[in-house]
Amino acid sequence: MKVAFATITGNQIDEHFGRAGQFAVYDITPEGAEQLELRKVADGDLDTEVVITRGMGAAHEDALGTKIDKLADAKIVYFTEIGGPSAAKLVRRGIMPLKAEPGTSITAEADRLVATMRDKPAPWMRRALAEEKCDGPADATDPDGPCSCESAGKGRCC
Repeated sequence: MKVAFATITGNQIDEHFGRAGQFAVYDITPEGAEQLELRKVADGDLDTEVVITRGMGAAHEDALGTKIDKLADAKIVYFTEIGGPSAAKLVRRGIMPLKAEPGTSITAEADRLVATMRDKPAPWMRRALAEEKCDGPADATDPDGPCSCESAGKGRCC
């Protein structure tokens, strides 16, 4: 599953979602985490399009939409702060917004996600993992364990 971390430094979660000009993108699975890229979503360290259009209605909505489009392959996005409307837009696109303390190590948070995926994923996370594995929609309501393609047609979560 792809996870994006709002970052200035490249190794810490240290930026507000709207201001972030780049995100460290990782592939995180129950087996481990691997950094894929440092993805630029703006020309500089600061996403000036989002920042300067704040309070400008449609122009701001367009700037946020462009940013979210550039992160559309992520299932989780971490940041230090986010506005409510931006968080809602992420959720509507199937991306889980997660707030972290400024300065949180990306590597440590990635390792925590690996352990969570392996040991006790939340229902939304099981569903996201199953959808990625099955390349399609999944239902993570199975209380007996993680979703899998093998559980399809057995009254379980796919």
